[in-house]
Amino acid sequence: MMKNASKKNCNPQRLFADELAITVLNSLSAHIAILDEKGFILETNQAWRNFSVKGGMTEGHDDRGSNYLEICEATTGDDAGDAYKVAEGIRAVIDGDLDEFLHDYPCHSEAGQHWYYMRAIRMAGSGPIRVVTSHEEITALKLTEEALRKSQEELIEQKQSLEETNIAMKVLLKQREEDKLDLEKKVLNNVKDLILPYVDKLKNTRLKAKDRTLVEIIDTHLKDIISPLLQRFSNAKILLTPQEMQVASLVKDGKTSKEIADVLNVSETTVNFHRKNLRVKFGLTNKRTNLRSYLLSIS
Repeated sequence: MMKNASKKNCNPQRLFADELAITVLNSLSAHIAILDEKGFILETNQAWRNFSVKGGMTEGHDDRGSNYLEICEATTGDDAGDAYKVAEGIRAVIDGDLDEFLHDYPCHSEAGQHWYYMRAIRMAGSGPIRVVTSHEEITALKLTEEALRKSQEELIEQKQSLEETNIAMKVLLKQREEDKLDLEKKVLNNVKDLILPYVDKLKNTRLKAKDRTLVEIIDTHLKDIISPLLQRFSNAKILLTPQEMQVASLVKDGKTSKEIADVLNVSETTVNFHRKNLRVKFGLTNKRTNLRSYLLSIS
């Protein structure tokens, strides 16, 4: 783009007469041109000349004598913006407003996409102003940066997707736990209110030994099912009798002493006795502390 200059009708002598200096300059991979204070190209290296030929110039083409600033400022099309910036930066270096000008730009062709890193800096010394411009290809770096950028975008999208999935999972798990608790509550209430009373009535009837054993097994297993408080009480090192467990469970459900007595087929006095024992075992010495509220708080 900015390095394909057209030759002017002038034939300046080579800036470097020293063979070693020319050899070193031509050994560099960067495309290098040395400008005077007006922007005219005084010297180029082999990499610069090779690139010019590659860009369509004839073999042996020499940009020396061309004004690099004028070439940049005359550029049109998609490359115009970068060319103007380069010309502006080089002028700032020539004028002493900048010690160094850096710019990277695209230079695409039919052969593929390419990017270059341009640097302009004054030559040291007390002689006439000379500016060294170098263009180094950074295509591999740009492609790596682009691949990294895309990878980062994909990671961000994956992170957002995972966060959304995580939120959805938390909602589903919470709903599942609520559904589970609701189902357990219904099962417990139905067993206590609709099954156990009849099991107790069966136990109080005249049954054969075999039948009584079966009823007792049913009663035991049902109580295991409806005793979710048992583990909590055990963890609290509170030992309750089976009937105290029944009374505690029914009290928690809001049953009155009379209702509990009817369910368990015992006297109301017995229920009150168990309620008193429960308060003692739970350490509820304050009479204003409600037994049901306490049972709800630990369930």
